[in-house]
Amino acid sequence: MIYPKSLEELILYFKKLPGVGEKSAERLALSVVKFNEEDINGFSKALVNVRKKLQKCSRCASLTDSEICNICNNKYRNHNIICVVEDYKSVFMFEKIGNFDGVYHVLEGLISPIDGINPDDINISMLIERCKNNDKLEVIVALKPTIEGEATTMYITKLLKGRGKVSRLSYGIPMGTEIDYLDALTLERALNDRQEINSA
Repeated sequence: MIYPKSLEELILYFKKLPGVGEKSAERLALSVVKFNEEDINGFSKALVNVRKKLQKCSRCASLTDSEICNICNNKYRNHNIICVVEDYKSVFMFEKIGNFDGVYHVLEGLISPIDGINPDDINISMLIERCKNNDKLEVIVALKPTIEGEATTMYITKLLKGRGKVSRLSYGIPMGTEIDYLDALTLERALNDRQEINSA
């Protein structure tokens, strides 16, 4: 061990973050050492608050620090348009675009029988419940173009048949791409060029 024990421990925690290797973790930890006491207290408080206060929105399952997220609670959003995404990171990505005025539904995963993930294991039942008694509904399925994404898209399309319009993002998105890695322009075009899905 070349670092003091407390610094080594901090480096180990930074390495738990995705995309942070040994060198990056060392740089981050050494940067924290330079924080003044106020910044250290603020940093540690922010970490504790993220763990204690963040929860799933009771309507859409996105991240929020209240029972219902700001998007679902916003009366100026179009609640007849629901964008279905895999996880809350995709919600944040769409919101960065700034031109989508509908609401979201977070599935918290994709159907993948090979991994033992079935429809009941993800947040589809809440979506169906939200779509009941709404004849002006449009559901935009914004899932990554993979086998799992396609299987989930087709399953949702069949469940929602006759309940409104179901569309998907245009296929300007490369196969296998994670939604949250797309640049804003590509995602905006895919959203604007969405196509209706025809269920068999």
